Amino acid sequence: MAQLFELNNGTMQVKVSNYGCTITSLSVPDKDGKLADVVLGFDSLGPYLKGAAPYFGCIVGRVANRIKDGKFTLSGIDYALPINKPPNSLHGGHNGFDKVIWDVAEHKQGETPSITFKYHCRDGEEGYPGDVSVTATYTLTSMTTMRLDMEAVPENKATPINLAQHTYWNLAGHNSGNILDHSIQIWGMHVTPVDQNTVPTGEIMPVKGTPFDFTSEKKIGSFIHEVPGLGYDHNYVLDCGDEKLGLKHAAKLKDPSSSRVLNLWTSAPGMQFYTANYVNGVVGKGGAVYGKHGGVCLETQGFPNAVNQPNFPSVVVQPGEEYKHSMLFEFSVE
Repeated sequence: MAQLFELNNGTMQVKVSNYGCTITSLSVPDKDGKLADVVLGFDSLGPYLKGAAPYFGCIVGRVANRIKDGKFTLSGIDYALPINKPPNSLHGGHNGFDKVIWDVAEHKQGETPSITFKYHCRDGEEGYPGDVSVTATYTLTSMTTMRLDMEAVPENKATPINLAQHTYWNLAGHNSGNILDHSIQIWGMHVTPVDQNTVPTGEIMPVKGTPFDFTSEKKIGSFIHEVPGLGYDHNYVLDCGDEKLGLKHAAKLKDPSSSRVLNLWTSAPGMQFYTANYVNGVVGKGGAVYGKHGGVCLETQGFPNAVNQPNFPSVVVQPGEEYKHSMLFEFSVE
């Protein structure tokens, strides 16, 4: 049964569901200590269960992002996946990890509250090979820091695995309009350019001198109109960040109105920077209407379509090997 659980350490409060490991609400203080909910979502689980959410707050898998034409070949076998975002397969198919009920393995209160979800994905589920055991743990590691640890172990067949956390952030508050005034710095000197169907071409392109250059902090809206298509929806190669706790600095997002800052650290090689281009009139929490660019996703990940791109870091995991992906969300004001 789909339920909501709370993590609260007295300063920040997170609500998360066992349906898709979905963060439905996350409240952190601004410069005056005033709490606001900084993630897009719904007040109840109903709309998530009905499929009204464009991946709000969830963990996506077995393979995040796009697989070209929903096809790949592994160990000499051709696999065909659901084409749920024509002409490609997106975020694990029609019923990916975001649309299943996970088991709650552990829920701890106290100074560092945490919750651990587990899911057993069957051989052939959404077209993917082999059984896979997956766990995801959200922990409030300090007053304004949340950590997510994702692990997956294939049991009997090699399989691509690439999990991503798909929260839409708006540091001014989920109901405060678009994020074009937020500034962002991304510790990536390259992106993987895409074709007309948003699938990487295989090229790895330097961002210098392009609208994709966020190597120094800039407003998201500065060059968004120069980006082909509706906005940013691109994978950054995280190749120049400092390290902390074994994780690389991926991005720093800042809202000028509240002075809230989110620093994101990750163990993944890439990050999809997505400016909610396809969100259009979704009625969310408290009746707020979420429009285009109403939030920003910072989805750390393996590169999109890596299973079909030999020059991208491999996302294939062998039976008995462990896939691991950790993210640290560090909130502050400045």
